[in-house]
Amino acid sequence: MVDFLIVLCFMSYIFEENTKYTFGLEPNLQRKHKETLRVQTETLRVNTILIKEKVKIFQLVDRYAELTVISTVRDRTLVEHELLARGRDHEEWREKHLRNELEKIRTDQLFERSFSQRKFKSGNSAAVSGVPGIGKTTMIQKIVHDWATGKIYPHFQFVFSFKFRGLNTINSRINLRNLILDQYPYFGNILGELWKNPEGLLFIFDGLDEFKDRIDFADNRRNTEPQSMCTDPECWCEMSDIVYSLIQHKLLPGCSVLVTSRPTALHLLEKADVSVWAEILGFVGDEWKEYFSKFFEDQTVAAAVFKHVEENEILYTMCYNPSYCWILGLSLGPFFTQRDRTQQQVPKTITQLYSYYIYYTLKNHGREIENPRDVLLKLGEMAHTGVSEKKIVFRNGDLIKYKLEPSQFLSGFLVELLERDDSAQSVVYTFPHLTIQEFVGALTQFLTPDPGEIGKLLSEAHSKEDGRFEIFLRFVAGLSSPQSARPLVKFLGPFLHQTTCRAIDWVKEKVEGQIGDTETETGKRKLLNTFHYLFESQNKALARNTVGSVKILSFSELRLTPIDCAVLSHVIGLCDTIKHLDLQLCYIQREGFQRLGPVLHKCQELSLGRNKVGDSGAKLLSAALRNPECKIQKLHLFRNDLSDSCAEDLASALSTNRSLTDLNLGYNKLGDSGVKLLSVALRNPDCKIQKLHLSDNALTDSCAEDLASALSTKQSLRILYLGLNSFTDQSVPALRRLILTCRSLERISLRQNQFSPNGKRQLEPLRGSRRGLSVFM
Repeated sequence: MVDFLIVLCFMSYIFEENTKYTFGLEPNLQRKHKETLRVQTETLRVNTILIKEKVKIFQLVDRYAELTVISTVRDRTLVEHELLARGRDHEEWREKHLRNELEKIRTDQLFERSFSQRKFKSGNSAAVSGVPGIGKTTMIQKIVHDWATGKIYPHFQFVFSFKFRGLNTINSRINLRNLILDQYPYFGNILGELWKNPEGLLFIFDGLDEFKDRIDFADNRRNTEPQSMCTDPECWCEMSDIVYSLIQHKLLPGCSVLVTSRPTALHLLEKADVSVWAEILGFVGDEWKEYFSKFFEDQTVAAAVFKHVEENEILYTMCYNPSYCWILGLSLGPFFTQRDRTQQQVPKTITQLYSYYIYYTLKNHGREIENPRDVLLKLGEMAHTGVSEKKIVFRNGDLIKYKLEPSQFLSGFLVELLERDDSAQSVVYTFPHLTIQEFVGALTQFLTPDPGEIGKLLSEAHSKEDGRFEIFLRFVAGLSSPQSARPLVKFLGPFLHQTTCRAIDWVKEKVEGQIGDTETETGKRKLLNTFHYLFESQNKALARNTVGSVKILSFSELRLTPIDCAVLSHVIGLCDTIKHLDLQLCYIQREGFQRLGPVLHKCQELSLGRNKVGDSGAKLLSAALRNPECKIQKLHLFRNDLSDSCAEDLASALSTNRSLTDLNLGYNKLGDSGVKLLSVALRNPDCKIQKLHLSDNALTDSCAEDLASALSTKQSLRILYLGLNSFTDQSVPALRRLILTCRSLERISLRQNQFSPNGKRQLEPLRGSRRGLSVFM
């Protein structure tokens, strides 16, 4: 017992000494640092379009809406516009979340052993990915605030947070000591003590994609060349070398590092010593509803905006992104606070939404300037150049180049950011969101007095394979629409008619040139993009002239988002009859089928195999089959996760449908109960099924009698697939009766069931019982 007390006292002494050792001469240093960070992070600045209150200040804890973060990263390299690419996956992950299959990771778990993909050690690096506007920087602010208030990461004694955008102003060599002192000068001479306990340090670097220097973690020269090695916090190095060495644990080994980035810069970290990968998925489920509730003080307005967005398929699928929700709130809010508004005014397309965003900005700032058109023209030229050069941060030199002067009016469109430049602070400018920059860049094409070779400009933008102009081109097509232009004309004057005509001609040319080129994935993607142009233009005459007579549409093996499905639905709705719509392996799920549902009845052949239709999607398809004007003759639904839950709806549709002759339900899990329900519908004399595919559906002897009875007298049936099920000899009598009495049957496949040799001997001779009959065992 005495020995135990001696050890306990000794451990207590060591702890006290380490505490002194860590905090050095300033026992309250950690408390001071936490208080500093708390004050820096406790408020959230939210941009508005109001002149008197350009920025609203909120308490972070009151305004912060929880985001869904998943413990993996998808598609680390992208060639499309980042927002669109992530949107393509969003519904799939949303469905997984609703089924509790999505592995979420809380921000306080980023350094936990269970999420580490490498051998866990005392110091780890974590990378969090997210598209523009998804909330990376706000999440970092919340992490720092939660640490400063003692809610998370108690094992970290000090947290140091940096933005890569701020690090860009460091133009000379620097050491880690000065980097910290520049931002936190109160550490003075105590940093040397901190270096002795690196396990207690967390370094955060926000926005790798904005860093001006490329950090190549695959470059082995960094490990061998002395000038690239940074192993001492007192050593003067390039800024990129300090970041590299911290992440790779060559500098202060044992410390932890958190890096955020857009997906397009993630490939830089492929070879980095990163233990935990995570991605901000954005809002899932009711999280975006919570955002609108916090955005509007008037909950009646919040509910009205939410309802409108929920009912609009295009706007609804934007809501996973907090920045899009912010734009939706600013643009739609005024409609639901005005008593005399009309439903027709409310934006339906993305272009119309952004037109109203600019409209309300001009409404609040337009009186400050005599010629807003001239300023918007210059601003748009700068925005377009930025899109072309992938530039989102602009400096005073850029404003001078485009003859722009900082003003109250200009502040309605550009956000001012303070940036430390060596020893001084300078102001830089950015648009509130990348898509606003793209919209203003598109808008300027309609304001310029000399459109010049606008067609050539659009074609050059269209030729870029990395997707940088994809949203820009959709906005150009959308601004050719009177509905989108109308709100802006009041402040900017009429759009140049010549430009509008040329934009329409360009869209027409692109659709007609692409309509037959769907052999390759690139061709399919380009055609889909041109359909987006048609949708944004809302030009029904143009759409009918270009796609009205189209008979075949194939987007197989191309991942389609709910927005894509809504656009495709719009186009098909303007067509006469589609002979074949091929959407096999397009990763379409319930939400996508909700968008397509109203027009599927116009297709004669519908290929939907290898999607994730599920039972809910099958119910939507059943509604299309019940449509009195249904033209569907062939329906392929193989490999779609269908179960007996959708069988009743399918059976109801088959009972009333008069057009369907070919139904492929293979490789699903309808089971005996599902097929029994279908058998009732197949007995209906109005059902004209000629080809039925039920392979690999977990069928057993239990349903054989029902199926045989239903099909024995079905004189339209020619081909029946029942392979890869679990029929045994017990089903042989029913199957023999079916084969012998259904005189129209030409082919039946019973391969890979569970028949004994004797059972097979009873079925195989039936091949010759009738001319033209094939029985495959």
